[in-house]
Amino acid sequence: MSGGEAAIRGGGWWARSAVRTRITILASLLVGLTLVAGSVGLLATLEHSLVSNQDALSRARAADLAQQAADGSLPKLLAEVGEDSVAQVVDSDGRVLAASSGLQGQGPISAFVPEGSEPVVRTLHDVPDDTETEDFRVWMLRSPTPDGEVTVVFGASLESVSEAVSTLRRSLLVGIPLLLLVLALATRLMVGRALRPVEDIRSEVAAISAAALDRRVSVPPSADEISRLAATMNDMLDRLEGASTRQKEFIADASHELQSPLTAFRAQLEVALAHPQGVNWPGLAADLLSDSDRMERLVHDLLFLAKEDASQPSRLDEPVDVEVVVLEEVARLTGRTPIVFDTSRVSPAPGQGNRQELSRLVRNVIENAAAHARAQVTIELQASSEAIVLAVSDDGCGVPADQRARIFERFARVEGARARSDGGTGLGLAIARAIAERHGGSIDLEAPPGNRAARQGARFVIRLPIG
Repeated sequence: MSGGEAAIRGGGWWARSAVRTRITILASLLVGLTLVAGSVGLLATLEHSLVSNQDALSRARAADLAQQAADGSLPKLLAEVGEDSVAQVVDSDGRVLAASSGLQGQGPISAFVPEGSEPVVRTLHDVPDDTETEDFRVWMLRSPTPDGEVTVVFGASLESVSEAVSTLRRSLLVGIPLLLLVLALATRLMVGRALRPVEDIRSEVAAISAAALDRRVSVPPSADEISRLAATMNDMLDRLEGASTRQKEFIADASHELQSPLTAFRAQLEVALAHPQGVNWPGLAADLLSDSDRMERLVHDLLFLAKEDASQPSRLDEPVDVEVVVLEEVARLTGRTPIVFDTSRVSPAPGQGNRQELSRLVRNVIENAAAHARAQVTIELQASSEAIVLAVSDDGCGVPADQRARIFERFARVEGARARSDGGTGLGLAIARAIAERHGGSIDLEAPPGNRAARQGARFVIRLPIG
């Protein structure tokens, strides 16, 4: 089980649920909360609107009754009041002068008397209305008449407001869940259709095996996230195909290079065993030792490149004096080759890195120059405030211009007079480039200064950061 699968299985239900399910739930919750908040606001607005309309009507009718009482034209039965309204006019002694039909024969419905001339609103409970009692929101107005002051009461039943609000509330309680259900189904369907290209990409990628890395997923024409995902998948497949190709080529080249010394071993031993009397055993031992050294160098180079491909970290912060490294490598080669090494332009160059790897970098470049030089290898080393520059030049035949880009490839074969014939592994410069890049530097092949012949001599320039 991978770490991602373990994290998903160890999470809760939400982490294990599908993207379509999560989006549907989130959309439904968001819309549901919005509808609930909107419904609450709608109910409050409706109730406030109905009450305001009733208040305006009741206040106006109370003013009309007060005017009739002042004119002396007030009838005892207030007929045009409305089915859900009540009206009553009471004098200062508490006698009912006029009342609506539902209050006929009843006493004052309120003992409250407004102090000023402005109408006052009150909520009255259990007001008799024919054979029932209801709650009314009434406006009370104090008005003068020829027979003295009277109190006019006019109001509307609160039950009509509550019934209208309750009817709407019941409709919302039924309609909102149905609407959310339809929304959830539609969201799930639309999300599924929106994710279908992702599923198509997944199916295509799942069908690509190691034997068919040249296949690519189809890129939708829409310039959106799905299109970019498909393009990214194709870029990843390009990298995988390239890595697989390089790995196969590396394995084939490594197998070939390992097979050569082993074949030489076997051939020499078979000849020696077939004709032991005429064998120069010391010479045979020397030849076998030479082939063994070559195979040992090859194995070491292959192990280094394997570690490089695996990105195994190493310490790169050790203090290293590159001058000492260069002089040590030159001293190691002096006497083993007739080539003359000119180190007169080597100056102190303190820096940081992995000493063992930097020694290998310098060794590989100097050995490559010595293997292809006619008589001399010139080494220059200087340090500035920005970088350490090491230049290794030989007076050999140089590298053809059309092959300079391949010189740092693994197992690169350079055609012409500089072709590998020294028994090397063909990995030295590839390893040198890997070490330089690991240290944040670079290695380049440049034409020797003052040398106009493009194929005379080679100059390798290594640049390393100071720290």
